[in-house]
Amino acid sequence: MSDRPPVGLRRVAPEDIESVGSDPVIEARVREAIRVGGPISFAQFMQITQYDPGHGYYRSPIARPGRQGDFLTAPEAHPLFGNAIARQVEDVWGHLGRPTPFVVREYGAGEGALAVSVLDGLRSAGSPLAGIIRYRVVEVDDRRLDAVAVRLAALGLADRLEPDDGSSIEGVVIANEVLDALPFHRVIGRPSGLREILVGERDGRLIDEEGDPTTPALAARLDAEGIVLANGQTGEICLAVDDWVAAAAAGLARGLVLIIDYGHDAAELYDARRRPHGTLAAYVRHTVHEDPYRHLGRQDVTAHVDLTAVERAAATASLDPLGDTTQGEFLASLGAGDLLLALGERSGTSAADYLTARSALVRMIDPAAMGRFRVLLYGRGLSAEPSLRGLSIRVARRARAGPGTG
Repeated sequence: MSDRPPVGLRRVAPEDIESVGSDPVIEARVREAIRVGGPISFAQFMQITQYDPGHGYYRSPIARPGRQGDFLTAPEAHPLFGNAIARQVEDVWGHLGRPTPFVVREYGAGEGALAVSVLDGLRSAGSPLAGIIRYRVVEVDDRRLDAVAVRLAALGLADRLEPDDGSSIEGVVIANEVLDALPFHRVIGRPSGLREILVGERDGRLIDEEGDPTTPALAARLDAEGIVLANGQTGEICLAVDDWVAAAAAGLARGLVLIIDYGHDAAELYDARRRPHGTLAAYVRHTVHEDPYRHLGRQDVTAHVDLTAVERAAATASLDPLGDTTQGEFLASLGAGDLLLALGERSGTSAADYLTARSALVRMIDPAAMGRFRVLLYGRGLSAEPSLRGLSIRVARRARAGPGTG
C-alpha cells in the first residue's frame, strides 16, 4: 500500500494490475486530440485523463482515493488527522477574535473524510466553535458533494455543511494533497535550450515526443527560480498552481490558507543529481509506477509540488507567509499524540481500534513516509505573532538555534 511516497520509492505494477485497463472514452478523446492538432502538451493530456467530465479520473462515478481505491491520504487513514486539524482551525478562530460565522472551505474533499473528522473533532472536544462553524466543499464533481452531505448527515452534522457560492469568507481554506494533482507540463533540458515533452502517437501507442515549448511561461517559470535543466534532465512545471492560489486567496477575507502536500523548494525539486528524471508517478490500486500512458482515466497521475512557485503565487495574491513545517511536526505540535492517548482511554475503544489508530498515526508522522509532507501556512488579516499552534515545534526549534536559521 502506498502513502504517496517521496522520490526514490518506485514499485513496478504487478501483472494483475493490467486488468484495470483504460477508459475507452478517455483513450478515444486523447487520440482524437492528437489526430486533430498533433502532439499535445502533458497538461492537456492530464486535463482529459484526470478531469474530463464523466470519465476522467477525478470525475468518474467511482471515488478513487481510499482503502478500496488507488491511494490513501491521511484523512482516510484515520480520523486522528482531521481531529488534529480541528485544533488548528479552532486556533485560527481564536486569533481572529472568534468571528461568527466562521467557515472552512476545503478543496478536493473527496467523500468527506477530512470534513467529518474536523467537525466531529470539534464536537467531541466540546469546542464552542462546534456550534457555529460552517463547512464548504469545492469539488470538481457534484457527486462528491452529495457523498459529503450523506456522510455528515449520518453523524448529525448535516447542518454544518453549506453550498459554496464563492463568496469571501472568514475562516480557513484547506487543500490536502490537491496541488500535486493539478495538470502540469513536462520539460527536458537540451544544449539548445528548454524543450517540452509532448504526448504523441506512433504505431497505435502513445509516446513522449519532444517539441518546442507550447508556452513561453515554462521557460519564464524556471528563469524566475534560477533553474537551468541539465542536458537530458526532465522535470515537471505546474503553471496551474498560480491560478489555484489566486482563487483560494480571492475567496479569503480573513484567516488561513493551509496547504499540505508532498513537494520541495525549486532548487531541490530540480536537482539534477537527485531527480534527473523528475517526479512524475502514477497510482493504481495502491501500486505506484512511472508510465502515464497506461490505464487512461483509471489511474492517478501526479508530480511533486514546486513550493517556490506556491510561495511566489501567494506573494502575488497578497497572502502573508506565516510559516512552514513538515506534516510530522505539524501534527505533533497540534497534540496528535495526546489525541491518540485519549482515544485509547475512551470507553468502547478496543485494543484493535487503538492499534489501528497508532499504526495510522505513525505513518502520518514518520519522516520516511507521510511525515515529510510539507505544510505551508499563509494568512490574510492574521498576525504571525503569536505563532499558530501547528508551528509551535518549528518555532521553538528556530528559537533554540538562534537568528538566521531555518
